[in-house]
Amino acid sequence: MQYQAPPWLPGGHAQTIWPVLFARRFDGAAPRFRRERWDTPDGDFVDVEWLADDSPITSAEGPERPLLVLFHGLEGSVDSQYVQAFAAVAQRRGWAFAMPYFRGCSGEINLAPRAYHSGDYAEIGWMLTQFRARHRGPMIAAGVSLGGNALLRWAQEAGGTAAETVRAVSSICSPLDLTAAGHAIGKGFNRLVYTRMFLRTMMPKAMNKLKQHPGLFDAERMRRVRDLYEFDNLFTGPLHGFRDVDDYWLRASAKPHLARIRVPALVLNARNDPFVPARSLPEQGHVGAHVTLWQPREGGHVGFPSGRPPGHVRTMPQRVTDWLAKRL
Repeated sequence: MQYQAPPWLPGGHAQTIWPVLFARRFDGAAPRFRRERWDTPDGDFVDVEWLADDSPITSAEGPERPLLVLFHGLEGSVDSQYVQAFAAVAQRRGWAFAMPYFRGCSGEINLAPRAYHSGDYAEIGWMLTQFRARHRGPMIAAGVSLGGNALLRWAQEAGGTAAETVRAVSSICSPLDLTAAGHAIGKGFNRLVYTRMFLRTMMPKAMNKLKQHPGLFDAERMRRVRDLYEFDNLFTGPLHGFRDVDDYWLRASAKPHLARIRVPALVLNARNDPFVPARSLPEQGHVGAHVTLWQPREGGHVGFPSGRPPGHVRTMPQRVTDWLAKRL
């Protein structure tokens, strides 16, 4: 991907924060969404946002147009700038579009004694199976940050069978080496700004989960949590079958398994991403023939702003969907 940040917005932090707060996400009217709830095999539920004219019935009975499934990032939602930008780009292409929420992210606490995590490939696989059953046309999938790592982990585990579900996948600004990214976000400016932002919503959710399932973890330890390492060590890792945070970050990382992917996969990472150290990114010689790496020098974390102030965030979704469209 050829990308150059606008001169008025230099640096990875500015290219990360400004697009969230000020950049334009779409031309014209905002995309409208319709929510649907799916029951899960373990007695829980997930919510799915479809473009308003893309209900499952319309998608299944109408023309066999492509469906783009987008998996959101940590604490993401339909209000995230990248979700709205991708939805608008998909709508202009005439594609169906859907964004499933990871458990606990749709505004209502989920029921099971679990949440979501960066290596949740079983959940990704179940969701994609549900989309495949509801949509007769070709399907492609993309994931942003956490969602992108989990999507790649699914493609790795699925191997040659992944192509039976999707034509291609893409990860965007994903922390493929969770250990490197986890330590990076816990230092300096990252700790002061991004860590606090994430914990502001994650810790109350965890405490609500404790009320729902008493004894799930130590409440006093949760109150003392100050970074994602501590949070994942107390909550995310043990809740999802990992020994501790180090075991979770190691086993959930997509980077060591990229050569196992057998479906076209685009892996996009800006080299000035504050969350994902450039030294931790994979090299083309280590990923196998099915994986394409895009590593532009600039872009920040899911930013990639373009144009004059206040700028817009349509460039990256347009380039990613251009690549995906060629695999349909």
